[in-house]
Order: sequence, then C-alpha cells, then structure tokens
Amino acid sequence: MEAGFYRTLNLLVEPAVRAGCGFPAFGLTGLIALETKGRRTGLPYSIPILATLFGDYLLIGTVRGNRSQWIENVRVNPNVRYWLRGRAHEARTIVFTPGESPPDTQSLPPFVRYMATSLHSTVGGLGVAFAILIPAQSTA
Repeated sequence: MEAGFYRTLNLLVEPAVRAGCGFPAFGLTGLIALETKGRRTGLPYSIPILATLFGDYLLIGTVRGNRSQWIENVRVNPNVRYWLRGRAHEARTIVFTPGESPPDTQSLPPFVRYMATSLHSTVGGLGVAFAILIPAQSTA
C-alpha cells in the first residue's frame, strides 16, 4: 500500500517538477526530477525528490532507506539524469545506505565529503539513505 501511495504521488508531481516547478529560484533546497535506470529492466524511471545543492553537487535522500527503489537502482546503475529548474543534467551517484560502511568519498570536494560522511554517521542509524549527485562535467 505504501509503494502504491508513493507511485501515485510521483505520477502527479513529477511532470511539474521536471518542467521546473518546486525548486526555489534562490533557495538551496527544493524538488528535482530524478531519472534512474531499472536495475533489472534497464528502463528509465523518473521520480520527484527533495534535493539540496552544495555548489554543483546535490544531496538527495529518503527516510524509506533500502525500501526505496531508486536507491537500489542507483546502486546498480550509478549514472543518472536529473531535472533542475526545468533543465536536464547528467550525474554519477555515490550512495550511502544505513547499516553499511560509507563509500569512498576521496574524490569529492572537502566540504561535500565532510557533509556526506557526517550525515551518514548521524542519520544512518535512523534508517535514512541518501546519495550525492556528482555532475557529469565535474572532475571528481
């Protein structure tokens, strides 16, 4: 039932987010549309998700932990596309899941690395999973 609720909500909200609604013009946190590839099918799936900007990097997360299908999809296929303010961007993800050791973050800028590792140690015990989106043009 929970999955059906989120699926219906996503179908209603995602087109507006993809068009550019939901991300404040001057804010650091808002909605993006995240497109992943299905881990079994390879088909594209798109969902609206809350994101926070850290320079060119984005932090996205879920309180549903490993039950969120997008987390499992990006673990298998880390290359994603996302829409921010109505424009498509390519990125690579680094996934942080509860109960697992944090991934290698040495390629991230110091502030993003610190934020990600601190967040993982703080909220991982609460079942929160999250990912860092590294822009495709980044050298990290």
